[in-house]
Amino acid sequence: MTTSAFAIIQRIESGLPLHENAWDSPMGEGQWPQAAVLVALTEEAEPRVLLGRRAMHLSLHPGEIAFAGGKREPTDVSPWHTAQRETMEEVGLPERAIRPLGELEPMITRTGFEVFPCIAAVPRAPELVVDPGEFDSVLFTSLSVFADAELFRMETMSDGKRARKVPHYQVGKENVWGVTAAILVQLANVAYDAGFDLQRDWKQEP
Repeated sequence: MTTSAFAIIQRIESGLPLHENAWDSPMGEGQWPQAAVLVALTEEAEPRVLLGRRAMHLSLHPGEIAFAGGKREPTDVSPWHTAQRETMEEVGLPERAIRPLGELEPMITRTGFEVFPCIAAVPRAPELVVDPGEFDSVLFTSLSVFADAELFRMETMSDGKRARKVPHYQVGKENVWGVTAAILVQLANVAYDAGFDLQRDWKQEP
């Protein structure tokens, strides 16, 4: 397959910054606890994105569809380090299989984390070893699905204290929502000019 066949991957790589900077402050000194996720895209003409269903016993977001990733640890030197370490722990994808493409701006979640999305290319059929303590299952979904306006909606949700506009995708029986959906919206806008509007600034407290 020629390089031009990877037009979507190339568009993402050229459309996003890639700094791989260190964390900008010592752990615990920022306004928010920090985390990073790896948005792993298969390197093929129609990229697929690696998603997982979080284990039901987890205290945060059980059963939800999410990216591999997690909280910053004291030994992590950068968001990429966090995302790659967590991805290896959760689904067994080694750092050597990960090719950084770019980064999205950090996003503040309703649970009070500052999440750094790290966008990367991975082999077309990576061998995974899924940790059942983290994910009940994993799936590869075509990235183009998340550019389909018929599957996308913005929904007003309330936690009893305040109402927020929250993005959702209905993909078959799966409801992909929250920060995972917000990341996919931004990626669809870069890769496919989807033109979706998140209707709020995710760099601010929701």
